[in-house]
Parts: sequence; structure tokens; C-alpha cells
Amino acid sequence: MVRKLFSLIIALLVVIAGWTAYHRYHESAQEPEAVQVISPPPGQSQQQHLVITAAGDCLMHNTQIWAGQEGQGFNFDHFFQDIKPYLEEGQITSTCFEAPMAGAEAGYAGYPLFNSPDAMADTFKNAGFDIIATAHNHILDRGVKGALRTMEVLKSRGLEPLGTYSSAADCRKPVIKAANGIKVGYLGYTYSTNGIPVPENYDFLVNFIEPDKIVEDIQKLRPEVDIVVLVLHWGVEYTPQPTAEQKRMARMFLEAGADVILGSHPHVIQTMEVLNINDQPKFVIYGMGNFISHQKGPERNSGIVLKIEFSKDMRTNHTKIVKVDYTPTFSHHYQENGRTRFRVVAIEDTIERIQEGRETVFTSEDIPMLQAVLDDTRRRLGPAWSGWEMPSNE
Repeated sequence: MVRKLFSLIIALLVVIAGWTAYHRYHESAQEPEAVQVISPPPGQSQQQHLVITAAGDCLMHNTQIWAGQEGQGFNFDHFFQDIKPYLEEGQITSTCFEAPMAGAEAGYAGYPLFNSPDAMADTFKNAGFDIIATAHNHILDRGVKGALRTMEVLKSRGLEPLGTYSSAADCRKPVIKAANGIKVGYLGYTYSTNGIPVPENYDFLVNFIEPDKIVEDIQKLRPEVDIVVLVLHWGVEYTPQPTAEQKRMARMFLEAGADVILGSHPHVIQTMEVLNINDQPKFVIYGMGNFISHQKGPERNSGIVLKIEFSKDMRTNHTKIVKVDYTPTFSHHYQENGRTRFRVVAIEDTIERIQEGRETVFTSEDIPMLQAVLDDTRRRLGPAWSGWEMPSNE
């Protein structure tokens, strides 16, 4: 009897142990200990997207100044009227304006010592620009006073000057913009100020291309933003290829934490490439060409509106480039009512307007020239890039 009772107890314990193990197994299968996932705020998508657009150098020659004269003032809005829809595709838009705005008393002039009317700042704002790179080789054409006034004029229009500073307290500060839950930090630098020295007590005024300092700036900015964009005024004028030194520096800056490098200064379109840095796509365009100018020849009046799309996973906070595209442009000067006028046009749209009889300035005789510029731009830059085409890790 005792033996039967003992056997019954043992069997009961086995059943209880099996029942406990069964439920523990199924509980763990149904409710695993998962890595913590941060849910986005209610109503916010798990993936957010941001587009930035950028254009190359905007010059201001004498003929361009005269083209905007209206009575006692100036209006340059016709410069960008046709291209404005492409600029507005970005939530953040930037360009490089290679002219100080030192005021009428300094005398308006083009090359070699530029001085633009303030109305150009209104035109940038009206066209949809947010950031104006002022770290370039012409920023001291009208001295420190002209540089300081340029920043003041831009800020008064709600524009952000990039790479120059009005005080030591602001020195080397980035421009940070945000949209759709994605923060983008911009840093700007120039190779030179055309031999015009920065006065000793104004050493805060302009960011110069000093690689070690740029790396420090990138690493300082990196934790504060999702994307780091460098705007570099560099390279050799009128050459279609970057130098070996530019390529070396580009890789250094991207490996240090930058995501995008936007080049200006060569006044012709240079190459672009997507690099695989630690299994992440990073982008550099060495020269975006002239957005608007009155330089001679189609090559020096060729430019683009660059369009870069980013995606951010709101659960992991990881942001990456997912697409790079561009619209080839042409800086067109023409005669209207006895005056030289200027406008930036999207080349493909313009050819289409000519063919459909909707274009009022260009004619069918201009199509071969426009097509040649379009083909040359595509040859230099190559096709648009999608995140599905990850480059090999070099």
C-alpha cells in the first residue's frame, strides 16, 4: 500500500513538472524577451523622408546687375522664376553666392571685385533657398565691412549664411535645419579669399579648408544631427575632374562622419560618386557648375539642381541616403526690349517647350546646343543613384 502511494506521488510530481515545463515553454515562445523598440509618436510613420536640394555657384557680373535694374531699385526674381519648382522639391535648399553685398555706397560691380545689390537676397528667398554659402574666395572683395554686411542682409531676409561669422562667439558654428523629424547640419569652408588677408582681429570671420579642423567640426556636430553636409569651395577652375587631393580629402571627411559633400568653385560641372563607407552610402559631388552667371561658353553656364533623399527609421533613429538625382540646368542670357536678361532653365523641359511651340525665347535652332549641354552633363555625372545599388566597399 505504501509502495502504491509512493508511486502515485511520483507520477503526480512528474505530471506537475511536465505541465509547468509545457507552460513555461509556450509562455516564452509567445512572449520572448525582445530588444526594446522605440515606437514613433502616434500618427507618425516608422519611416520619415527628407529631401534636400542644392545648386552650384551664383555669380553676379555687371550685365546681371544691370539686368535687374528697375527705376531706382533692383529686382532679380526673373533669374530663378523658371527653375523655382525644382528648387522647392527640397525641404532644405542651398547655393553658393559668390558676391558680397557691401551696399550702394561701395559701388555695385562684377568681376573681379564683386558687389551685388541687396535685392539679390530677396530673390534667393523668393526662389525657395534657405542656406547661402558665403565661405568662398570673393567674400572679402569689399573687405571685412562688406563681409559682415553680407551676413546681415542675408539674415534680415531669413536666410542662413554658411561658413562665415560675425563674431568670435559664433565662430565655426554649423547651420542646423530640421524637417519631418530629421535634423541636418551644414558646415561650409573655402580654400582661399583670393589673397586678401583676414585681419588678425577677425580670425573668426571665414572658415578655411584645414582638414584636421574640419574633421574636428564633423565629429563635434555628428551627435547633434542625423545628417552632416559639407559645402566646400575648392578645386581647380574650369577643369572637369577633381584633383587627387580633393578625392583624398573627401574620403577623409566622409570617414570622419560626414554624409554629403557639395562642391563649388570650378565653374564647370565635375563628377559625383556614392562611396560605401562602413556599409553606409556617402555622397560627394566635386563641382556643381555655375547655376547663374555671364561667363562665356555653354560649359560655364551649365549647372544642376541636385536632389538628395534621406530616410530615417524612427524606431532606431538610423538615417541614410536612399536616392540621388539631378536636373540639368542652363544659365541663359537673352535680349528683351533692348536689355540683356537672365534666367536659369531646366534643359529637358525647355527642349520640350520648344518642340511643342510653348517656348517664347529659345527657338528650334537652339535645340542642338541645349541637347549637347544635356548630354555633357549626363556624361560627367552619370545616372541617378538609388539605395538599391549599393556600391562595393572599397
